[in-house]
Amino acid sequence: MTSLLPGPLVDATWLADHLHDPRLAVLDATAVLPSPRHDGDHRSTSGRPGWAERHLPGSGHADLTGDLSDPRAPYHFAVPAPDALAAGLARLGVGEGSEVVVYDTAGGIWAARLWWMLRAISVPAAVLDGGLRAWETAGHPLASGDTAPPPAAAPPIPVPRPGLWTGVEEVAAISAGVRPGTLVCALPPGGYDGSAPTRYTRRGHIPGSRSLPGRSLMDDTGRLLPRAELAARAGTVLAGADAPLVLYCGGGISAAGTALALTVLGHEDVSLYDGSLEEWSKDPARPMEQGG
Repeated sequence: MTSLLPGPLVDATWLADHLHDPRLAVLDATAVLPSPRHDGDHRSTSGRPGWAERHLPGSGHADLTGDLSDPRAPYHFAVPAPDALAAGLARLGVGEGSEVVVYDTAGGIWAARLWWMLRAISVPAAVLDGGLRAWETAGHPLASGDTAPPPAAAPPIPVPRPGLWTGVEEVAAISAGVRPGTLVCALPPGGYDGSAPTRYTRRGHIPGSRSLPGRSLMDDTGRLLPRAELAARAGTVLAGADAPLVLYCGGGISAAGTALALTVLGHEDVSLYDGSLEEWSKDPARPMEQGG
């Protein structure tokens, strides 16, 4: 069957035209992650209260701080095992044959994170470019109320796609130059060079990394930059880069925004380091660098 979704991005007009298609599920993936006030200041909470106040009609809230993360992992927001992720999606009404549009209220990175998770198990998904703000700006209605979730669906059958996640040992090997690949840090410049406070154990970046901040690939409204500008910004950083491109940030969220941008540009050699700096910086044996 031909996919309903036109690609990894949809706009508000497309979504309004397809909102009531029975194949389509719409999920708000927003989580709350305040900027650190000092090193080690990690605070994150579910975005469900905000979703209850204002959301797209018929949408559900996907909790990346709880039901759609692995509570056994030693870092926040860890991707669940494929079967666990599929079961969590089923509780949100996403079943076999569903296609998903994800949005958020925080510049697109949370939506991109859930989009990447779904992509990794072959569940068709797209991100609403510009999120809730774009929907509202286009004049479409909003709903409110902490409504009950839809009836649980039969879980989608997860089909893991190889190469979309990279573990800490592979990252270490790339950093040391004994394995092909290019590490790309999606943190803001102050996070990359260590001049800003970090939520994690140590400041800076993994040695050998290039800097491509996820936020730099979006405009002030949370939409991805026009394709030509996007290609120019990414191309400047990634010129001569060896494949695969392994993206990381602090917790694998901003990196997903960069992964979305690179996928829109046609890159197929992209992987995410799920543990990112939260995992890496906890181990004092793992080197960190500061500066540009």
